[in-house]
Amino acid sequence: MTTAASADNRLRAYAQFVTAVVWFFVATIVARRSALGLVSDAWHPFIEQAVLVFLLIAGYGLMGLWFNRQMHPVSEQGLPLRKGFLREGAFGLAVGWGAALVCVILLALGGGIAIVILTRPSAWAWLVSDAAFFALWALGEEIAFRGYAFQRFEKSVGSLGAALGFAAYYALVQLQLPGTSRESVAVSLVFSLLLSAAYLRTRALWLSWGLNFGWKASQGLVFGLAVEGLNTHSPVIQGNPMGPFWLTGGGFGLDGTWIAFAVLVAALPVLFRITRDLDFRYNAPLLVPAGIPVDLDSAVRAQHEAAIAPGAPLARIAAAPENSAETTPAGSLSDSQ
Repeated sequence: MTTAASADNRLRAYAQFVTAVVWFFVATIVARRSALGLVSDAWHPFIEQAVLVFLLIAGYGLMGLWFNRQMHPVSEQGLPLRKGFLREGAFGLAVGWGAALVCVILLALGGGIAIVILTRPSAWAWLVSDAAFFALWALGEEIAFRGYAFQRFEKSVGSLGAALGFAAYYALVQLQLPGTSRESVAVSLVFSLLLSAAYLRTRALWLSWGLNFGWKASQGLVFGLAVEGLNTHSPVIQGNPMGPFWLTGGGFGLDGTWIAFAVLVAALPVLFRITRDLDFRYNAPLLVPAGIPVDLDSAVRAQHEAAIAPGAPLARIAAAPENSAETTPAGSLSDSQ
């Protein structure tokens, strides 16, 4: 145990974090090129996200197995099939859906949304595949930004440092998207902090995955809005927001508005409230017995050996004296009287 603890120091954890980040970018390139060569343009986003999730889980699993000697590397990435994991995902889904709904209500009150509903049977069939796409998209982000790399960085700089560092890292990655702005960077920062808090409070990705999926899928599939500049993933509902840029985010969507920033900040105390029991269950310190170790067998043996050692003083135990009334001669009693 001492050797393992010394090997898993901060410098080693930081080197593993850097390796994990490099693997994320390599996996992203491989997934994009694989999808281009395998399927048509319509299925390209779905296959790209599916390949990316597979590469991330496999790559980080091998890193955990090789670098950290993890017995269950997939579970320790943040995906344990523990009791209540579906409930955790449902909690996250509710928070993400609620945050998106509040943003849409404010958008409708401040400007408006023109909604077109398509009723073709093929549109409903594509809706299922698009829902799976959003689920994979959210899962890939959680594995990349709250999984193995986050855990190794947390080992190096602590929980708060990891949350702040990955918020900046996530914002830098989002900056590569077309149509980004100061508002979108601010939303990326607070959204990453919200998701990191979800992981740190539960020590699993189920809650953050549900929250990420609920936030993105609600905007794209339920309200037909653009999600981080993408507006082609709602085959049933098409929404056209109306109003100033600061309210609608333009072609980037709600992720580029100050409304989303304020709503996500307000969601932080809500998240802390609903995860109070989960935080206690998975973050409460273990009670380790302490004190001075005592070997009772050795102590008793030492006392016994000292008692029977040659030259040790012996205690002589005599028989108890008999009743004086029975042993005293009768004449003596008469004389005394």
